Amino acid sequence: MSRIKKALLIICVIIILVFVGSFAVGIMGRSFGERIGVVEIEGVITQSGDSMEDIVKFKEDTSIKGVIIRVNSPGGSVGPTQEIYTEVKKLREKKKVYISMGSVCASGGYYIASAGHKIYANPSTITGSIGVIMEQTVIEDLLKKLGVQSNTLKAGEYKDVGSPFRKMKPEEKEYLNQILANIHQQFIADVAVGRGMTLENTKRLSDGRIYTGLQAKQLGLVDGIGNFYDSLDDMKKTLNIKGKPVLVYGKRPFSFIKWLVSSMSEDLISQSLASPFRFLFQ
Repeated sequence: MSRIKKALLIICVIIILVFVGSFAVGIMGRSFGERIGVVEIEGVITQSGDSMEDIVKFKEDTSIKGVIIRVNSPGGSVGPTQEIYTEVKKLREKKKVYISMGSVCASGGYYIASAGHKIYANPSTITGSIGVIMEQTVIEDLLKKLGVQSNTLKAGEYKDVGSPFRKMKPEEKEYLNQILANIHQQFIADVAVGRGMTLENTKRLSDGRIYTGLQAKQLGLVDGIGNFYDSLDDMKKTLNIKGKPVLVYGKRPFSFIKWLVSSMSEDLISQSLASPFRFLFQ
């Protein structure tokens, strides 16, 4: 083999070794650096599966030092909201959990946020709205004008409460108001525990009104004013992380098509179960 070929071969080997070494260092840096998990909750809350899966994954991953939950949601269905809240509570028992609010983090969104160790909001973030709502559309009079009559067969006095085909009786309204009040009390109690506030003070703030981020800070509903990276910087200091941490994202949850499909699916399921109403943190 000529000297020129030997020289070229040596150069190629060196280049390959440098490339492989650089690649390995990069992989090791990404794999073994200080890692912070990020869970994103976007849009109307209609299901909890993806969010809970991410939370549980980060809770069990020993390489994840802390978790930031980014919430940009006006709230949604009661059940999924409480399921996510419960998993966030379990997570905070093992790791630091910070909340970063987007443009809106209200009602069910705030319910979830209240479980974090520390909450950051933007100055104009719409938050609060601690309340529960149920809506009913009654078409009884319209059907009468059209000459259409609805017949309902039921076993159980309250089985068709909230039906759009007739007006509610006073005792039925009272019954549903009791349900709403019970769910509202659960909401208030959980916020009080999460925020370290008294029940009396929490009740005073829980009449359904919304607050800006600045107002929420003054009322003790959030801890700091800042964006996602402000919450990240604070977590770095708390966890004593030097340098730039590796952000590990969970499933990217929101797309318009996914939201539309999930919303339509939930409506179809509700209709198929003959449920005339839904309780919402919204």
